Amino acid sequence: MVPHTPTFATDFEVVIIGAGISGIGAAYHLKTKRPTTSFAILEGRSALGGTWDLFRYPGIRSDSDMPSFGFGFKPWTHRQSIADAQVILDYLNETVDENDIRTHIHHDTKVEGADFDSRTGRWTIHAIDAHTHEPRSYTARFVYSGTGYYNYEAGYTPEFPGRDTFSGQIIHPQHWPEDLDYTGKKVVVIGSGATAVTLIPAMAAEASHVTMLQRSPSYVLSLPGEDAIANTMNRVIGPDKAYRIIRRKNIALNRGIFKASKRAPTLIRTLLMADVKRRLPKGYDVDTHFNPSYDPWDQRLCMVPNGDLFTAISSGRASVVTDHIDSFTETGIALTSGQHLDADIIVTATGLDLLPFGGIDLSVDGEQVDVRDTVVYKSMMLSGVPNFVFAIGYTNIAWTLKVDLVCSHMVRLLDHMDEQGRDVVTPVLADSTMDRAPLLDMSSGYVQRRIGAFPKAGTTGPWTVKMSYEADIERLEHGPVDDPELKFDVVEVATVAVAS
Repeated sequence: MVPHTPTFATDFEVVIIGAGISGIGAAYHLKTKRPTTSFAILEGRSALGGTWDLFRYPGIRSDSDMPSFGFGFKPWTHRQSIADAQVILDYLNETVDENDIRTHIHHDTKVEGADFDSRTGRWTIHAIDAHTHEPRSYTARFVYSGTGYYNYEAGYTPEFPGRDTFSGQIIHPQHWPEDLDYTGKKVVVIGSGATAVTLIPAMAAEASHVTMLQRSPSYVLSLPGEDAIANTMNRVIGPDKAYRIIRRKNIALNRGIFKASKRAPTLIRTLLMADVKRRLPKGYDVDTHFNPSYDPWDQRLCMVPNGDLFTAISSGRASVVTDHIDSFTETGIALTSGQHLDADIIVTATGLDLLPFGGIDLSVDGEQVDVRDTVVYKSMMLSGVPNFVFAIGYTNIAWTLKVDLVCSHMVRLLDHMDEQGRDVVTPVLADSTMDRAPLLDMSSGYVQRRIGAFPKAGTTGPWTVKMSYEADIERLEHGPVDDPELKFDVVEVATVAVAS
């Protein structure tokens, strides 16, 4: 679909950064709940969709069920419950077109910084044209960051001894070549996370053999690729009525699994291992390859539709090796055990590189904000940073559930400010001695490597971060907007936003 070229307006009530699922969600909430509010979406890439357009590796799909991951306002009607990336992109494009959002998207506009001016109560957003690198400037009352939490420019790849000696191709999934032909090739995929378990069955259909090489295993949970109950209900009572029921069902199921994992980790581990053993050949070494040292949900579970990973292993077209890399060689990888894995292609599915707010430099009155020193307010604003909202989704359930709640609360906040005649709102941490905690409390390597660069969570009141959908519904959807730790101001210099 050809991107729309927006009007030349540069001054808005709200500037949304990112045209992925978080930015599209924010645009919908503004469009439908504040129809007179002018807004623009600044997107650094030439297409919308964020993650779902960026990644092009074989088999890329959702790692949550789509009735949960889809927007609360738009029913998911496709038969796939664990959906391919292209199906998700189609859904996002439908959402954009059904709600006349495409005209608000400024493509190829890479935001580099944003400065808030307390005198005018407005942000100046500094961007460049992604192709010509010419500067672009926008102003807005509010900034909403829908940039996610990882670096779109590059993934994480460790230093592998002997890398330059390998005669084949080395590929990171974040930069998948469009013309890669792996037919009949020996492939080694380094990693054990969601990307690796997606790649293995997708590549095994055409490759000579695919080996998943992991230092340590992850939990892998098989789910139906299609939800028979959902598909039947969509047909019988219609998508609108069915979606509300299906969504509640799936959220309850996902939350139930998470809570059970925390309350009875040994039981859940036993059940997960029993399912894996049932899907693999008798005598397969499940304990070595699929039984992690950590408890379920200390790291995110890897979801595989219809057990496709286990089917690929059982067929002999794929295998798992749990070992450590000694070095790359000309023809593959030498392991510390003495084993050698022959390879024509090595895929480094070694994780994401986290990056707060897309690497955008924030400043207030010319003074740069060190986000590491800020504390998050209601998981959606930063202490000391005025008129700034961000969305970082859940790590233990569908990302979009959090986005919907944050966007809804932002709209309520804007409404409250208009009713009270306030121009600026700033979260102010009254207790500077409050203990801090990591924003994301997960033991995953990609989190631990970079979480120190992110804002901190507090330990009491609205400063806590709980990966709890129920708690956030109470706080963001039903809780009051006004709060003693929010400072509202009126600016003396009036500004008028130009309608887009």
